[in-house]
Amino acid sequence: MQQVLIISQARLGSSRLPRKVLLRAGAETLIMHHVRRLRSAGYPICIATTSSPLDQGLYEYLERLGCDVFRGDEEDVLARFYHCARDRQASVIVRVTSDCPLIDGDLVRRGIEQYLNESRSDIYLSNVRLRTFPRGLDFEIFSFELLKEAFLQAQDPVEREHVTPYIRRVCEERGNLIDLFYQNGDASNLRITVDTEPDFKLIQELIEDFGCIKKSAEEIINLLTAHPELVAINSHIEQKKELGTT
Repeated sequence: MQQVLIISQARLGSSRLPRKVLLRAGAETLIMHHVRRLRSAGYPICIATTSSPLDQGLYEYLERLGCDVFRGDEEDVLARFYHCARDRQASVIVRVTSDCPLIDGDLVRRGIEQYLNESRSDIYLSNVRLRTFPRGLDFEIFSFELLKEAFLQAQDPVEREHVTPYIRRVCEERGNLIDLFYQNGDASNLRITVDTEPDFKLIQELIEDFGCIKKSAEEIINLLTAHPELVAINSHIEQKKELGTT
């Protein structure tokens, strides 16, 4: 039996919008919206935060709410993921990031089911490498074997910080990549992640004014497509080349 674990990385020291995961939209913090939407995937979730004193408050907050929390290296996020997965005896890892409060758990579940149906430990499956989904619905799926290989072999600081560059590279070399695409076209111009104040403003409106916390990924995409004034709120934000040490 494959032991699937969803690991979401989180910290309070993000550079462009510090403490963003504890900002509130509606009745909840962004990180609790994130966790609650992920629960519909039906698999265990662990929040992997850092051992920095700065994240002590985040750790205590998540523990009070009954979340599984792991603390690890602040800069070497690859090591943080490896030790988290090893300690929980996970055989399949789903990597997500906590700055995605509108992530769709049902979409993640379908990705996991497709991965498990492949019955292979040497593949990397994601909806992020060749992007057609909005930024903010991101997930990556890979085996503990590949994570362990990356942990032992990756030397480049970028590979240590961003977790999956080594895995993507070796899987591409070996022909073991599976890319998931949005079935109704290209929605990659849409942005529902939170990295800046305009991003947060959009998420607030989507949750508080449009009830998006209860909408599927497709419903959110359709809503944004019908309301270009919402898209314009953060359309000028340039994404970092790689996700930082969230």
